[in-house]
Amino acid sequence: MFKNIYLCFIPLLWPTAAAAQSYPTRPIRLLVPTTPGGSVDGLARAIGTKLSDKFGQQVVIDNRAGAGGVIAGELTAKAPPDGYTIMLGTVAALASNVSLKKSLPYDPLRDFAPITLAATQNLILIVTPALPAKSVKELIALAKTKPGQITFASAGSGAGGHLSGELFKLLAGIDLLHIPYKGMAPAMVDVISGQVSLSFPSIATALPQIKSGKVRALAVTGAKRSQAASDVITMQEAGVPGYESATWYGAVAPIATPRTLIARLNGEIVTILKQPELRDRLAADGSEPLGSTSDEFGRHLKAEIEKWAKVVKAAGIGVD
Repeated sequence: MFKNIYLCFIPLLWPTAAAAQSYPTRPIRLLVPTTPGGSVDGLARAIGTKLSDKFGQQVVIDNRAGAGGVIAGELTAKAPPDGYTIMLGTVAALASNVSLKKSLPYDPLRDFAPITLAATQNLILIVTPALPAKSVKELIALAKTKPGQITFASAGSGAGGHLSGELFKLLAGIDLLHIPYKGMAPAMVDVISGQVSLSFPSIATALPQIKSGKVRALAVTGAKRSQAASDVITMQEAGVPGYESATWYGAVAPIATPRTLIARLNGEIVTILKQPELRDRLAADGSEPLGSTSDEFGRHLKAEIEKWAKVVKAAGIGVD
């Protein structure tokens, strides 16, 4: 009896296994929550090109910028779970928006199947040369003598540089005044001129100004140093234990996408991320390819959501 029941279930498994072997049979849409250009878009196009070559099917890059990644996230969450729609999401689209937005049309943990944590990118703490602090420890000491008087610029409320500054305040026990700008370019101008004391831009944005002496680099924000600025220590090395605020990008699919297809996509994308040419290309802007398992990315996603929820709550940030 039990043997017959078991045999009855075998045909039910065949379509999934067969689908995984023949997948894909038509173009794949890869959603990107930013405009063309920039780090995440460049990574998506590099991955898309290699996947197209491997699969023999076109991978269409679909840039759906807006609302901090919410537009692309909602499209991904509501897409058919058939492996033909995936997203290369950002920390905003997949983690910090959970706390920043009063109403989010998707839940990253409930609505997405994690494929892989694709890459990470350090930000960098820079200060205007007019500021006397030559190190993070000196900056913290100075800030404690001037609570609320030292300013830090960001590309806008809730942006990566803003959250990085708030995490710094929280872990260092200091009070800095946040000045939001409409983009990183005008923020950099005011840091260079001394109108604002410091900021947390991407390494790619800051490196030319650091090399020219227009700003001073104190530390990178990731858990380890960046190849693009290897002589700059990390915030943890600089004396802020537990500090980590790297930007990251991860591939996800609609939650009900079959595990066989998730495993196939994971294997192919991780293989692409290990290629030296891609590693060298990403290193130029301070990024590092990773390539995790689906489960590892799921755990990372949960931890990041929880971390930024604490920071947003402590800072009283709201962008809606």
